[in-house]
Amino acid sequence: MDYRKIILLVDDDVDLLENTAFMIKGMGHDVFTARDGEDGISKYKDVKPNLTFMDIRMPKMDGYDAFFKIKQIDPAAKVILITAYNQDEKKYLKAKSMSLLDSISKPYSFETLEGIINKYA
Repeated sequence: MDYRKIILLVDDDVDLLENTAFMIKGMGHDVFTARDGEDGISKYKDVKPNLTFMDIRMPKMDGYDAFFKIKQIDPAAKVILITAYNQDEKKYLKAKSMSLLDSISKPYSFETLEGIINKYA
């Protein structure tokens, strides 16, 4: 059985994006990255990941709006939102009603990522 998963990371913080990609690749998974919500949607269509980690605050399109569009494309999409700020309660509740798996706060640990991937991907 192949335990290798396809993980999509969407974050405008390039250092965090690269470090997180390195950690997840070290777990033995394939990782694709995007730097904003629009690019994240495009990459999602291309790679059809097992799990997507998406920052909420990004230029061009925030993580919530990108999540809503991805769920229109693929209602079964598995998405975890990442935040370093207080959440927009209205958008968060709408995302939860559309099967948002979870949200995590920055900074997050290797163990947190590994646990989420093992649970959801």
